[in-house]
Amino acid sequence: MRRTSPHLIALTLACGATGFAQPPTGPTLVERVRQLTRESAWTPLAAVPLAFPVHHPQGMVKVGDALFVSSVEIRVRTRRLPEPVGGYDRDTGEGVGHLFKLDMAGNLIADLRLGEGTVYHPGGIDYDGTSIWVPVAEYRPNGRSIVYRVDPATMKATEMFRFEDHLGAVVYDTESRTLHGVGWGSRRFYGWEVTADGPIIAAGRPADALRGLNGSHYVDYQDCQYAGAGLMLCTGLAELRQAPDAAPFRLGGMDLIDLHDGRSVHGVPLLLWAPGGRPMTQNPSWFEPTSTGLRGYFIPDDDKATLYRFEVNIN
Repeated sequence: MRRTSPHLIALTLACGATGFAQPPTGPTLVERVRQLTRESAWTPLAAVPLAFPVHHPQGMVKVGDALFVSSVEIRVRTRRLPEPVGGYDRDTGEGVGHLFKLDMAGNLIADLRLGEGTVYHPGGIDYDGTSIWVPVAEYRPNGRSIVYRVDPATMKATEMFRFEDHLGAVVYDTESRTLHGVGWGSRRFYGWEVTADGPIIAAGRPADALRGLNGSHYVDYQDCQYAGAGLMLCTGLAELRQAPDAAPFRLGGMDLIDLHDGRSVHGVPLLLWAPGGRPMTQNPSWFEPTSTGLRGYFIPDDDKATLYRFEVNIN
């Protein structure tokens, strides 16, 4: 097993009898992303309206010919508190967490509800070749999280562990068998070692003992996936203003992050915007290598949304 960074403290998880598959996208994805520049030209392939309300989508993976999209259905929005209470700057609000399964024509196949009580905000998700990893958290900084593994065929969820911080995305490194988490606004990184069997250990260990900081600041990550070679690919956006009361300019971007030390090794802006003005990386994304470059899937808008597909020819 590869050496784990000092800030990635071991937490062993019971992973069932299914074992571990090879990564769905191997080093080829890493090689393709490393060749991207600001001048890379993405070509639109399709814009498919989704045939159901997708609410506020968060994460996406592609398994075979199906897409899996995590989403939060907000029923009561969170409210800022006059001053922090118990380390929280807002209340919990109310909502429902979803993991949607849909076909490439935008039709809903299944809807799995995840979370409990105030823990209703799913984040960015990842696929390990066998299961989909889904974090669900309170909709506020420092809020509690539950991490699930979901069988994509049966849509059965298994709770894996609970964590005392907001996990906005998780990534599973299929080569070193480590699970990695991204905190609120992607400012914090977490990591846990995983074995094929064995009980949860290090129970009750404080979150700050597992924490590392993100040294890249040009975008906040919304979704991440394992890219191979010990790297995760994260996408997100930044809102830039010339003055506090000025209209924001929203820039999308993508980063390759070294999972050993949390360091960005290759980052580029993604100069693609939806018709409504949102960056394509506002919400979930998923990437796969092609024979000549990369294909990307994006759902940048909420509620009545569209699935966009783009390709970039790197060769």
